[in-house]
Amino acid sequence: MPDKLPEIHRALARLRRPPLLVRAARFGVRAYRRDAALPRLLGPGPVPPVPQALASLLEIERTQDAARRGGALTYRAADHVALLIAVMAEAELLAAQSRTAPTAQPNASGIPSLRVAT
Repeated sequence: MPDKLPEIHRALARLRRPPLLVRAARFGVRAYRRDAALPRLLGPGPVPPVPQALASLLEIERTQDAARRGGALTYRAADHVALLIAVMAEAELLAAQSRTAPTAQPNASGIPSLRVAT
């Protein structure tokens, strides 16, 4: 999934939605519980890792937004807000993971491995 991360970041950067939907979703981010929300939004099964969940949520949200723009009779603003809450919360989790991800310490000596004298 790491190869999908740049694609996810670009999709998040391009995401533009009506301010009312975004404001409504921001209220729900603090109360977001991924173990309850993701099965409801993505379907039954194990809760996927954050990047995978976010990619799936973005795809569903794109479909939801197309229905909104097209004036589909099946469109429900409450469902769209629930999706946006999940997208925002998962994006925050992804950002937190990338901030705390351990980075490999560079090998200053250039020697692949040092022998330990005992």
